[in-house]
Amino acid sequence: MEYKLQTDNKEVQIIIRELVRVIDGNVTGDVVEFGCYSGGTSIHLAKTISEFKQKKLFVYDSFEGLPEKTNSDTSTLGIQFKPGELSVSKKQFIKNIQKANVPIPIIKKAWFSELTDGDIPENICFAYLDGDYYQSIKDSLKLIESNMADKSTIVVDDYYNESLPGVRKAVDEWLAGKTIKLKIENSLAILYL
Repeated sequence: MEYKLQTDNKEVQIIIRELVRVIDGNVTGDVVEFGCYSGGTSIHLAKTISEFKQKKLFVYDSFEGLPEKTNSDTSTLGIQFKPGELSVSKKQFIKNIQKANVPIPIIKKAWFSELTDGDIPENICFAYLDGDYYQSIKDSLKLIESNMADKSTIVVDDYYNESLPGVRKAVDEWLAGKTIKLKIENSLAILYL
């Protein structure tokens, strides 16, 4: 299986632009990706980071596909999303990364709800969250929030995707009461800390 890019090219350009902005701004910390699927976005992140050398990429995925939906994820437009959909093995993910000839990231195979503080870097400059569902986004935001560096950025995929309403709900709940700037481009939420 070749890697499939679940994020369109325009959105990949936005993600990389935001990563480069953080790096150019000398924001300290490493890069995390929650929900790497077959490695499409991971390859772009790893390539960009390798050009700057001082950062590591950490990726997190169950490699078992989508989990069960919650009520927050229900949408008549999202009926095609079923448990196990978008499954790819960790072995295939690594093969795709190697084929792209970019450095292999630090990989943690787990559901986001199973991860602990010890599984993520102490200091994060950039986070890309592609968890598709309410609980996945909520879990990943909770995990990273105290480790995000000053002037860091979080990009959340599918924020403006009516097929996946749980993503927006999780982000909006997390943002409530915080003074974090939210910018929306395509379906992405860009959070400037």
